[in-house]
Amino acid sequence: MTVSSKTQDTTAMLRDYYELCKPNVVLLMLLTSVIGMFMAVRGMVPIDVLIMGNLGIALCAGAAAAINHMLDFKADQQMARTVERPIAKGRIGPREAGIFALLLTLLGQAILLIFTNVLTAALTFASVIGYAFIYTLYLKRATPQNIVIGGLAGAAPPLLGWTAVTNEIHPHALLLVLIIFAWTPPHFWALAIYRKDEYAKVDIPMLPVTHGIEFTKLQVMLYTLLLFAASLMPFATGMSGGIYLLGAVILGVGYLYWSFMLWRGKETQFAMDSFKYSIIYLMALFVIMLADHWLIAPTYVVQF
Repeated sequence: MTVSSKTQDTTAMLRDYYELCKPNVVLLMLLTSVIGMFMAVRGMVPIDVLIMGNLGIALCAGAAAAINHMLDFKADQQMARTVERPIAKGRIGPREAGIFALLLTLLGQAILLIFTNVLTAALTFASVIGYAFIYTLYLKRATPQNIVIGGLAGAAPPLLGWTAVTNEIHPHALLLVLIIFAWTPPHFWALAIYRKDEYAKVDIPMLPVTHGIEFTKLQVMLYTLLLFAASLMPFATGMSGGIYLLGAVILGVGYLYWSFMLWRGKETQFAMDSFKYSIIYLMALFVIMLADHWLIAPTYVVQF
C-alpha cells in the first residue's frame, strides 16, 4: 500500500468517526448552548468557559450520537436515510463505536469538570444517558410518544450553556429548554411522515406508523401552536425585548404556515418543507434572541 493510499484510508476513517458524531445535529445544539451562555451574562462570557465548556458539551453530544449509531445499526441498514452510516455499512464496528463513545464521554466530562462546574457536567452526562439509552434503547421502540418524552435530552444545551457560566438552574434557562422541547415533536414528526414506510419496515412505532399520517399532521399543527406560545414567553417574562418579539412572531407565523400546509395539503413534500423550515426557525429564533440581548441588555442578568 502506497503512502497516498494509506493517507486516503486514514482520512476516510476519520471522516467516518466524525460522521458518527452527527456533526450537523451537534452544531445546532452548540448554537443554542453558546446563546444560553451569552443570555446568562451581561457582556462577554469568560473565554475559557466559552471555548472549553462548549467543547465538553460537543464531545458528550457526539458520544451520545455515536451510541445512537451503535444501538440502531440494524435498523439503519434497512432505511434509505441511514443505510450509508458508518456502522450500517460496516466501515466501523459496534465495539469500536462503543469505545469511541466512551472516550468522548470521559474527555468531555473531564473538560466540563475542569473548566465549568459539577452541575454542568452532571446535567450533560444525564443528557447523554437520556438520549443514548433511555430514548434510543427504550423509548424509541416502546411508545409513539418517544420523541416527546425523549426530546427533553435534546432540549438541554441552552441550559447547559447557562449553568456553565452561572452554576445555577435559572427559570429563564428553563424557558429556553421549553422552546426546544416544544419544537422537537413538530420538527421530527414532519420527517417521520415523509419516512413513514421506512419506520414501519423496521417496527419503530413513530406516530405516523401507529396513528396514521392525518393524525400526525394534526399533532404537528397543535404542537406548532404550542411552540408559538412558548416562543413568546421570553418577552412576556422580561427576558427579551421588542426585537426578539418581532422576530419570534414573524418566524412563528412562518412555521404556522408550513404546519398548516402540511395539515391541509395532500403532497408529501410539504412534510419535508416543514422539516427544513423548522431547522431555519430554531437557528434564527436563537440568533435573534442573542441580538436582542446584546442591544437591550436586560438588567436582571447576573454580572461577572
